[in-house]
Amino acid sequence: MRILGIDPGYAIVGVGIIDYEGNHFKTVEYGAITTEARENMFDRLKSIYDELSEIIERVKPDAMAIEELFFYNNQKTAINVAQARGVLVLAAKNHNIPIFEYTPLQVKQAVVGYGRAEKGQVQQMTKAILGLSEVPKPDDTADALAIAVCHAHTDTSSFWG
Repeated sequence: MRILGIDPGYAIVGVGIIDYEGNHFKTVEYGAITTEARENMFDRLKSIYDELSEIIERVKPDAMAIEELFFYNNQKTAINVAQARGVLVLAAKNHNIPIFEYTPLQVKQAVVGYGRAEKGQVQQMTKAILGLSEVPKPDDTADALAIAVCHAHTDTSSFWG
């Protein structure tokens, strides 16, 4: 199963693609979709949509795992992240990719085994699970890979068989 992990944002969208077969992981690729603060928000959203669509067409994932929105102190940030998340979900739906949502707590539990794990612990476990030589940067990229690993560790038998 090829899993596209997404850490939503509007300045930086973390993207991580892994293959998961028979309890074995293979990292396909990872990186970030970035937009410039000086750009109009509508142009930023179009860029995010277009870049994710290109990634989906190129890597052909079987599923997209995306982090659910959590509480933000800044209402404007929350609205902008929600808009970006909407275009990310739309790109997957327009390519007929099933979408699965996970809370930060679920990701930590699946990757580290402890729902209150620190960000650094999640990153180090993701690095170890995927056999990477270093923690991917920026952090959003490492988070996207962790979300993909979470999906692989989640019982998806009702969806795949």
